[in-house]
Amino acid sequence: MLYSAVELLRERGSAGVTVDAVLARSGAPRGSVYHHFRGGRAEIMTESLALAGDAISAIIDKAVAQGSIAALRHFGQFWNTLLEQSGFEAGCPVVSVAVGSSPDDRHLQPAVADIIDRWRVALVTAIEADGVEPERAARLATMAIAAIEGAVILCRVNRSTTPLDDVIEELEVLLTSVIAG
Repeated sequence: MLYSAVELLRERGSAGVTVDAVLARSGAPRGSVYHHFRGGRAEIMTESLALAGDAISAIIDKAVAQGSIAALRHFGQFWNTLLEQSGFEAGCPVVSVAVGSSPDDRHLQPAVADIIDRWRVALVTAIEADGVEPERAARLATMAIAAIEGAVILCRVNRSTTPLDDVIEELEVLLTSVIAG
């Protein structure tokens, strides 16, 4: 059910994650929701956000071990694959909660902030390891996350990976220049 909820977050945003939609997607019987998620939809949202955040964080952590530029390329390939495989229906489940949540989901905003900060810290660490001063590394990491997440949105709208490819290419040029000094 949690994987189904994450898929719904990617495709429909937080408003699209209802108990009925999760049940329809997962094929689970109605009683299983209340057996496994006594808090109902709120608990499903909390746990699916954590699952999505952990999964994307693991991808980022693995990628940054190869250096900041390799991480950008890897993350670009990850999103390109996901976008194309979903017919440009899937976006970032974490961002969907950040921008599309209802008043019932406001309690999730601190978790969203923590997840995005994990991504930022991982990128900062990789950029610093490439020899960039900490303050600049922090700004570059913030810019990279904002640019990539924005590009994913543009890819969905345009039904093309070109915006993401352009962003990754320009970020790579910038990072190469900064690292070279």
